[in-house]
Amino acid sequence: MTDELKQEFTLRITQANSTELVVILYEMLDIYLGEGELAHANGDRPGFREAIRKSRAVINELLHSLNLNYTPAPELMQLYLFCIKRLAVCEVKNEADCFDEIRKIIIPLKEAYSQISTENKGGPVMNNSEAIYSGLTYGKNQMTVDAPSGASFNRGYKV
Repeated sequence: MTDELKQEFTLRITQANSTELVVILYEMLDIYLGEGELAHANGDRPGFREAIRKSRAVINELLHSLNLNYTPAPELMQLYLFCIKRLAVCEVKNEADCFDEIRKIIIPLKEAYSQISTENKGGPVMNNSEAIYSGLTYGKNQMTVDAPSGASFNRGYKV
């Protein structure tokens, strides 16, 4: 995952409600699966294993976020456990066919949660995160459109 994507996900996580967090996890999983496919195609065994490890970590986070008191949670738990098992088998056999299988499960769930997230009127899960303002930044010879990051350098104690 590129540094730009990490920054984008970090920003989105700080502003997301609980349902949007699940959508973000599905998007991260899709990226890690793509990285695993690319590493496997290039014969990069350590990269392949790292992508599987990261994919497994995201699925574990999804698994631990389930509230088993509600109806779809046990079924989602079974799907997540299946995905974890498939990743383990693919890692041992050095195969990449599990990525498509997992995507067939994850992509419809991501789309469903995306639709549900628009109906979730709850505020951001992170209450004490920094407010982000986007706009024009300009200097003597250049003008850029960006979210300023300078505010994060002015927090805390300076030694």
